[in-house]
Amino acid sequence: MLEIENLGVRYGPLAAVRGVSLRVSAGEIFAIIGPNGAGKTSLMHAVAGIVAPAAGRIRLEGADLAGWPSERIAARGLALVPEGRGIFTTLSVAENLRLGATLRGGDPAVTADFRRMGELFPVLRERAGQPAGRLSGGEQQQLAIARALMARPRLLLLDEPSLGLAPLVIELVYATIARLRAEGLTILVVEESAERALAAADRIAVMRNGAVVLSESTAALRGTNALETAYFGFEEARA
Repeated sequence: MLEIENLGVRYGPLAAVRGVSLRVSAGEIFAIIGPNGAGKTSLMHAVAGIVAPAAGRIRLEGADLAGWPSERIAARGLALVPEGRGIFTTLSVAENLRLGATLRGGDPAVTADFRRMGELFPVLRERAGQPAGRLSGGEQQQLAIARALMARPRLLLLDEPSLGLAPLVIELVYATIARLRAEGLTILVVEESAERALAAADRIAVMRNGAVVLSESTAALRGTNALETAYFGFEEARA
């Protein structure tokens, strides 16, 4: 579904992403892990069209996204839940959700999807009329995911969905991610916890210093120390 070839992202003289190549297949959860400053968020922003790549190609279902604005990429079927959630705190929960469906215009199925978000995340149904800024951090993360789902994406990007959340809320978020995957949604997730990524994902890539140093299926990684070796940089691991 998603093909990334020799991707480079620069901020002036700084190379944030260097020669990254990845392939995300339809219907899988693909996790990207790595230490702070590894380039994970820059990679996600390039895929979503927030930053322009300095080199390489990004294809979504065969379409070359080079030069596309983020709105066009979103309309193609990609939705990003950014690190920090990016909700509109002064708007109500319901208004935030409806904003997620903006690109769908007058699609009559929006109402049904609105109800479905209340089933997936009951707290959002209970607090639909409240300002989103009154929600807890975990509730805001649920809202951010639900808002992205209102666009009916085929590829969902999640940047650090568990960051700063309590363990029980993390379990809820990842249970929802597993349910969405079971329904056929393709998910690319940046995760701070290698253990959590190993438990949730079908495949994992480790980034260090802007480059991918390991890319493998979770089945092949279980029972080995390859993930820890790549993450902490004890020795060179090949993608």
